[in-house]
Amino acid sequence: QVPLVESGGGLVQAGGSLRLSCATSSRTFSRYTLGWFRQASGKEREFVAAIIWTGGMISYADPVKGRFTISRDNAKNTVYLQMNSLKTEDTAVYYCAADGQWPMRKNGMNDYWGQGTQVTVSS
Repeated sequence: QVPLVESGGGLVQAGGSLRLSCATSSRTFSRYTLGWFRQASGKEREFVAAIIWTGGMISYADPVKGRFTISRDNAKNTVYLQMNSLKTEDTAVYYCAADGQWPMRKNGMNDYWGQGTQVTVSS
């Protein structure tokens, strides 16, 4: 198991920013594609962003392009999601995932998942 632990969620007003972090204690983490998914209440989990283990390739879902930035620090075994210009529709539980391939699988069949962190954007 590669435990992934998310942090940084919370309540923010529309237009505000949050930075999510996902950390693991495992060194094998540095060789995985890492990404973020989210699940709003009553909806299916959806892909948000992913970054290859080298950091050289990044993918974003259309709804977050230009507002969210994914990055990683392999020395710290951590992946980040900087979320700017937040909208009420960004409200969801955000999950960190690790995948042994690129591009990251978007069907939920990823190798490892975190427990999730709640992000609530108020109007």
